[in-house]
Amino acid sequence: MGSDEYNVFKDGDSWVGKRQDGQRATVRNDTQQGAYDALRDRLADGKGGEISVHGTNGQVRYKNTIDPKQDPRSSKG
Repeated sequence: MGSDEYNVFKDGDSWVGKRQDGQRATVRNDTQQGAYDALRDRLADGKGGEISVHGTNGQVRYKNTIDPKQDPRSSKG
């Protein structure tokens, strides 16, 4: 069973979206927003998942849960 956690990060001159336990990029784009949008759309068409977006320094900037996966936070917002 594969992971439903994905990361968007800088890889050379491109931004990639890759599954946490994956070997290859799921999506690749010239911009961070483009990579995020492509990955979000792909997850929304499937089983959903959690996307962590990393800055150029490698630190997580923000996370987003894509439906239909359940949000791990019980609070609203």
